[in-house]
Amino acid sequence: MSTPIARNVVRLKKQPSIRDTVKSALRSAIISGELQPGTVHSGPSLAGQFGVSATPIREAMLDLAREGLVVAMPNRGFQITDVSEQDLAEVTQLRLMIEPPAVEIITPKLPDDAFPALREQCDRIVRFAEQGDLVSYLTEDNDFHLALLSYTGNRRLADLVSSLRSQTRLFGLAALHRQGRLAASAREHHAILDAIEARDAARARDLVTGHIEHVLTDWSASDAAETA
Repeated sequence: MSTPIARNVVRLKKQPSIRDTVKSALRSAIISGELQPGTVHSGPSLAGQFGVSATPIREAMLDLAREGLVVAMPNRGFQITDVSEQDLAEVTQLRLMIEPPAVEIITPKLPDDAFPALREQCDRIVRFAEQGDLVSYLTEDNDFHLALLSYTGNRRLADLVSSLRSQTRLFGLAALHRQGRLAASAREHHAILDAIEARDAARARDLVTGHIEHVLTDWSASDAAETA
């Protein structure tokens, strides 16, 4: 039986760069908790799981090291890094400064023909959350938010938010799914899109603000519940 990581790589392999597809799948696996913090993974072992050579694995891991998601361990491989509550609070604050105003700006600009595809993304986010397919959930969730931000026309903004989202979502999703709370968070995407489709920019901004704030509150609550 294939793992969520492997299924994601198969889906992404249709894209041109194997390095980028492997990096995307690894990032999602780290964020979802499938690759646990503190564990060390060698290039050859990951290459076997992915069905690719060790070269794109090493290249992808070096990219993720620059993002702070892994640490290179000489002669051993790469260790998955942990994220403290302070780290999470700081990155969440940055996201709140950037994403809600950006969504408020794009609300009147989003073309009508963009909504069907975005609605399908929302459906997939909810479905994967309910199924507990965390890697696919993270991929769809990230794609949805970046698709919205792409309508700002600011590529650097989207790249920055993508990096911040990776850091804020580390390791909390598995616990949220076990507690039955991930699906509720997933359904917030439909509410955000409803507000944008109604061209209610203020409501869209408020909903995005609440959605981002849940990253911090849900992570803290899920962590406390898991350790209680």
